[in-house]
Amino acid sequence: MPPRRNRSSGTPALEWLDRNPQGAHMMRAVRELLAVQAVVAGTLPPALARHIRVASMDGPHITVMVPGPAHAARLRQLTEAAARRVREAGWPVERIVVRIDAAMGRTWTQKPRREAEPLGENALQSFEDLGRHVAPGPLADAIGRLLRHHRS
Repeated sequence: MPPRRNRSSGTPALEWLDRNPQGAHMMRAVRELLAVQAVVAGTLPPALARHIRVASMDGPHITVMVPGPAHAARLRQLTEAAARRVREAGWPVERIVVRIDAAMGRTWTQKPRREAEPLGENALQSFEDLGRHVAPGPLADAIGRLLRHHRS
């Protein structure tokens, strides 16, 4: 059985950051941004709250990132209430600035390669037979394109 690990912050990397002076400063900033994000998100409709990220706090201004213009428009309607809630939680905030970061909506996973097997000779013969029995029209045209594509 492996030795038990101290789980104070969850992972060895986070524990190291907490012990390192520069890392500890960064971790405090991250925790503060996450806390402010939780307060802001708590004032928003859940569908919008899932798509915001508090990016920075610069004095009395908080910058909140959203993935697109529709999210930005909706959030701008609610910034006064969100700023008031953040002030009530103890941060001296005068204004929330909304910025669009289109990369937020992207997923960075690679699409799987298309794995299509070519049609076998029996399948092509079946489509040819079907094409002979189908009345002229869109279906007959589609069968013809399929056969041309797989025969060439």
